Amino acid sequence: MSFSFRVLARDKKTHARQGVLQTGRGEIETPVFMPVGTAGTVKAMPQEFLEDLNIQIILANTYHLYLRPGEEVIESQGGLHRFMSWERPILTDSGGYQVFSHRKLRKITEEGVQFQSHLDGSSHFFSPEQSIQFQQTLGSDIIMMFDECTPYPVSEREARESMLRSMRWAQRCKDVHNNPGQALFGILQGSVFFQLRQESLERLCEIDFPGLALGGFSVGEPRLLMYELIERLENLMPQDKPRYVMGVGTPLDLLFCVKQGMDMFDCVLPTRNARNGTLFTSVGKIRIKNACYRHDEGPLDPHCECLVCKRYSRSYLRHLYVSGEIVASILNTYHNLHFYLDLMGKIRQSIALNSLTEFEGYFREQYAESA
Repeated sequence: MSFSFRVLARDKKTHARQGVLQTGRGEIETPVFMPVGTAGTVKAMPQEFLEDLNIQIILANTYHLYLRPGEEVIESQGGLHRFMSWERPILTDSGGYQVFSHRKLRKITEEGVQFQSHLDGSSHFFSPEQSIQFQQTLGSDIIMMFDECTPYPVSEREARESMLRSMRWAQRCKDVHNNPGQALFGILQGSVFFQLRQESLERLCEIDFPGLALGGFSVGEPRLLMYELIERLENLMPQDKPRYVMGVGTPLDLLFCVKQGMDMFDCVLPTRNARNGTLFTSVGKIRIKNACYRHDEGPLDPHCECLVCKRYSRSYLRHLYVSGEIVASILNTYHNLHFYLDLMGKIRQSIALNSLTEFEGYFREQYAESA
């Protein structure tokens, strides 16, 4: 199997670790942020721009690719990498979160999920086996087990039923997976109940996945409760396997999770916020539509080295956004992704130098989450 994970350095004051994921399509330095390319594209970003940003891995989604363009199209063109002209690693989510987020359009059974397409209302069925088989057709480098994403709030009894179903599905995913070129990750569930999370972890360790993900977070639960659970789970998770926190999050979320020994992250926040005119900078978030930037000739972030900050003024970026120009989404997305990738690069460097705590203090001093 062409997948492996090595820890290269550990921060002595926290649980943070710097490492490398080896895949058949190249190495991925961790901790890593993976931009979300749901339908085989990171919105507003051509693949050339992603390469220019030196993005190591992107995330695509099984549910959306299954509905459009469909398995036949992607398979006939040699898999997802060739279809979207992207030679670097891809992680595909199983589709579980998307299926379960459309509550009114689906019915859960032990065999899988019957659901209606959000596009045209047509009826479809996903089982754990079908999700894995389709991900194998896609040819992604890291694939995820098919799980039930437990909503919040939920009773402990309901959370346990949901978690146990996901664990049974986990075994079925492992049983049907037969592509040695792909790494199949397990996903912890259990909502906000630590004992359920612990039991889920134990069951996944018995199945022996090469990587583990924390699912079911960022679904409405209080942030501090999520932090508490991640902190407690860190001590129980295997040290020799990559740890992926799904759907998280803000720059401060990433810093917290890295300090708890987490390695992989994805979130739509930088790209979605960019299209909505909210831009991340070293001194906090900027809402570029605000009138105060109408005559601002300065760069978006004077401490940023991206091509947007080197070339364009806040005034011009505001003009593009309020005018509804398509290029506003392109430039805003490019900058936000650069901000996230630069942050992760500085975090990796700080871990290697055993100075993560000092970097965090400096970052927090400059960055205002609610700016």
